[in-house]
Amino acid sequence: MADNRYRCGGLVGLLALLAAGLTAVAAHPYLPGSPGDVETWRWLLAGDSGDVRRLILTDSLLPRLCASLLCGGALALAGVLFQQVLRNPLAEPSTLGVAGGAQLALMATAMLAPGLGVGSGGMPRGLVALAGGAGAAALVVGLAWRAALAPAVVILAGLAVGLTCSALASGLMLFNGAGFQALFLWASGSLSQNGWAIPQALAPQLAAGAALTLLLARPLALLDLGAEGAVGLGVPVRVLRLAALALAVALSAAVVSAAGVIGFVGLAAPAMARLAGARSLDARLAWAPPLGAALLWLADAAAQTVPQLAGGGRELPTGTLTALLGAPLLLWLLTRPGGQGRGLPVTAEAPSHRLARPIPWLAAGLLVLALAVWLALTVGQGVGGWRLSGWTELQPLLYWRAPRMAAAMAAGAMLGAAGVLLQRLTGNPMAGPEVLGISTGAAFGVILLHLAVPAFPVEAQVAAAGAGALATLGAVLLLGRRHGHAPERLLLTGVALTTVFGAVVALLLSSGDPRAFILFRWLTGSTYLVTPAIAMAAWAAALPLLALPLLCARWLEILPLGEAAARSLGLRLPLARGLVLLLVAALTTAATLVVGPLSFVGLMAPHAARLFGLQRAVPQLAGAALAGALVMVVADWLGRVLLFPSQMPAGLLATLLGAPYLLWLLRR
Repeated sequence: MADNRYRCGGLVGLLALLAAGLTAVAAHPYLPGSPGDVETWRWLLAGDSGDVRRLILTDSLLPRLCASLLCGGALALAGVLFQQVLRNPLAEPSTLGVAGGAQLALMATAMLAPGLGVGSGGMPRGLVALAGGAGAAALVVGLAWRAALAPAVVILAGLAVGLTCSALASGLMLFNGAGFQALFLWASGSLSQNGWAIPQALAPQLAAGAALTLLLARPLALLDLGAEGAVGLGVPVRVLRLAALALAVALSAAVVSAAGVIGFVGLAAPAMARLAGARSLDARLAWAPPLGAALLWLADAAAQTVPQLAGGGRELPTGTLTALLGAPLLLWLLTRPGGQGRGLPVTAEAPSHRLARPIPWLAAGLLVLALAVWLALTVGQGVGGWRLSGWTELQPLLYWRAPRMAAAMAAGAMLGAAGVLLQRLTGNPMAGPEVLGISTGAAFGVILLHLAVPAFPVEAQVAAAGAGALATLGAVLLLGRRHGHAPERLLLTGVALTTVFGAVVALLLSSGDPRAFILFRWLTGSTYLVTPAIAMAAWAAALPLLALPLLCARWLEILPLGEAAARSLGLRLPLARGLVLLLVAALTTAATLVVGPLSFVGLMAPHAARLFGLQRAVPQLAGAALAGALVMVVADWLGRVLLFPSQMPAGLLATLLGAPYLLWLLRR
């Protein structure tokens, strides 16, 4: 009886939603009269087919309405399936990396293999997106399999895969400068329609997905009893999970191929259904799709009306608005008791040895860094191919090569030191200024300053970046305080804040401002425009900031022992934590201004130092600074020579090196 009530409620909600959508269309300014006017509906149903207003209605507004309802319903249904199979209330296409994988596959195929004719009579877009989404899902499941698909590990793996796909997609967009704006708008999620092709393609796919879901609903509901209970009742759990995951991936890929990445609808709709009292799987399956359709429809309506209310301008991407709505919901779910579900703590693997005499190893690292600097300055590509420049040939090139190499080296050293400080402060081996969103917060402050003030001094840029970094770090620690700064909570909170900043940045960059492409290149860590003055300023900031943590060496040895041990040893925790946080914010701010917000150097470098046995605070700080500088020097050199005459930003290339390292850490 209850299940039938929920099914009827879902049907009534869907019909009410369709009625509201048609009423909204009838009230559009392109139509004559009002929604309650009979003449309006008569014109709507049998008006002049040559009327421009009618063409706009039939070929744009109505298809867009149907596309928003279909995409929202499909994403909500996929979210329910992901959450039921993985037993994780935070699972949805975006947090699992499925949407990012599908987007990357479509973008890479269209740009790198145009001969396949994706979407233009050649290979179907849906098939390419399905392959990318399935590959991302398989990678996430493989990374989390050893942890028995624990919710925390699954989400962390999904976010890491999503960040990797996002970095690769950003690289592809950089090499398509002429079509950057259109490509960026599609990647941000756009429902603009020019006919009925997309709704006609989505409708049968969603109908088939709904039918298959109904067939799987009863055995999926038995998963609430646990894997052992379901097996005892004769349910083939592995086959069932694989089938449900494949169905959810297919629904997600269909939406990405039609409208780009539209995040968090698959998270918000099931959460709203649960808050409304839909506890059973049948109830969530009945309520979540209409709610998802309503959410996306409202977000798309806002994307169309906000620019008009603001006096005109470029239409906003719908996907960025859903991210702005969904990321705060993710933060709220993380702050609820048990909101993350059962999970496993993220722990570090202890190094196999500790160096008794670290100075010789640090000296060897310094020699390796010197060799990398020599390589970056003297070896490059030219018109005649690879070339090793002598001193005479090198002199005119030093003006171009030395400043960017020096600035990248300073930024890498500062990020490495910031990573050590964060990991020792939080006791979290997966912490880093990039992973916790601190770098993105700094970049967000700079972008707001750029778009709000036409001209400003360098001091204002530094202040804006520092304020953004410090505010983000404070928010992460404040939100994680309720759960004792649990490592997995801090990571997920940092990623959620990064998503909020990313959505706002996407809104700013999609505004049509001519500086958008320049800002986007800076966000990817470009060192193209580094001058000798900028390089000197980077080192002027790096030298004192790298020396200050040495004064906190005793604190850094005690903080990883825990709060109780630190207090028993006489450490004033509020003072120590506050000063260390200020150092982290300063180091991250200075580095982000040079190489952008995402490089993973702050995560990689401390682990590299640990793997060589540098466990004490001072040796680890020195080793991480050397490792970070080495990574950024090599990344800047490779970005300059690999695709000559084209170039890749050093921060982006470091991200492509660091993201697989993050996946490897999760696997371990």
